[in-house]
Amino acid sequence: MDITDLHIIDVDAHITEPPDLWTRNAPAAFADRVPQVVEVDGRDVWQIDGVVIGRAMGSSVIGTDGVKVPGFGFIDWYAADIAAASYDMKARVEVLDELGLYAQVLYPNTAGFGAQKFGEVVDPELRRLCATLYNDAMVEIQEESGNRLLPMALMPWWDLEASIEEVGRAARNGLRGVNLCSDPQSRGVADLGERAWDPFWEACAEYEMPVNFHIGASDTSLTWFGTSPWPSQDDERKLAIGSAMMYLSNARILANLVFAGVLERFPSVKFVSVESGIGWIPFFLESLDYQLYESSPSAVSQLSMLPSEYFRRQVFGCFWFEKAALGPVIDALGEDQILFETDYPHPTCLYPDPLPRVAEATSGLPDDTVRKILQDNAASLYKVELPTAVR
Repeated sequence: MDITDLHIIDVDAHITEPPDLWTRNAPAAFADRVPQVVEVDGRDVWQIDGVVIGRAMGSSVIGTDGVKVPGFGFIDWYAADIAAASYDMKARVEVLDELGLYAQVLYPNTAGFGAQKFGEVVDPELRRLCATLYNDAMVEIQEESGNRLLPMALMPWWDLEASIEEVGRAARNGLRGVNLCSDPQSRGVADLGERAWDPFWEACAEYEMPVNFHIGASDTSLTWFGTSPWPSQDDERKLAIGSAMMYLSNARILANLVFAGVLERFPSVKFVSVESGIGWIPFFLESLDYQLYESSPSAVSQLSMLPSEYFRRQVFGCFWFEKAALGPVIDALGEDQILFETDYPHPTCLYPDPLPRVAEATSGLPDDTVRKILQDNAASLYKVELPTAVR
């Protein structure tokens, strides 16, 4: 199959938020308190209500010349050092055309991949504004891109009632899914397995909003290095080891969702494990199937299916660099549960040649399978209306 005939949907990319993303539409009373870039000790930083939440780094490994730079040097880059398409979404659409991609799902940087940094804000009204102003800006981006850029809505996860309301508001405004913090219990909120969250899952089911868990989507899971590398490793080696281990962090989210009965109680809600790869999933699901009977016999009567069966019904995995085991993994998980991503413009991204690389990875697979994992699965999940004519 010639994959250039497809309308390929990249289900994981990131936006480097422009400095005025929150300030330009903020109520006057909050204009000086919402997230904004200020200079502190000669460095640009993101600040909320006078509290610094991080450096205003570029969050991109693609320089102004369009060249991807490997290694750890990007950590010192600012917006002036990176390609405009990292933060300018009109330029991003042009890059999609250059790369041969039809649409792209967007995730944040400044707030943390699961908006966990907003949990540090004390004022509840300001904290909620941090999420709603972001989501309003994402609606604008989606509309201005002609529905080719599809940002996932940030949830005010620290407030269950507000989260339920935001699911509906985001859906009514045209956004196609939610981006959720994986560990609200780290901020004193009920964990996602507790029944307190059931009305939220019900709202996701009602509005047909898939729930996306990006790796590093909590205070406890987001770290470039983690505890995996030995202290003697240098920063580049720590980045390589820590990044690879972070892919596996979503395993515990999947396990907890299954064993808490969330997938049992809400069979129509779709879940996506973002930027975690897929090669580990068959082994992990087989492990959960085994441990269900070996370690948790009390759960057997409460779950009508095996963990692996829940996955095949309502969970999606995303791949980008994997090649050797792609076919067997698709056989194990089902071709309907696999999505494709590039992670543009982060360190592990498939840039500048995502199509040749994925063409190599999918070579030999049935045409219908390739069409599903590169186009149809994502189009159905995120309600992407594809052009009637192929390119």
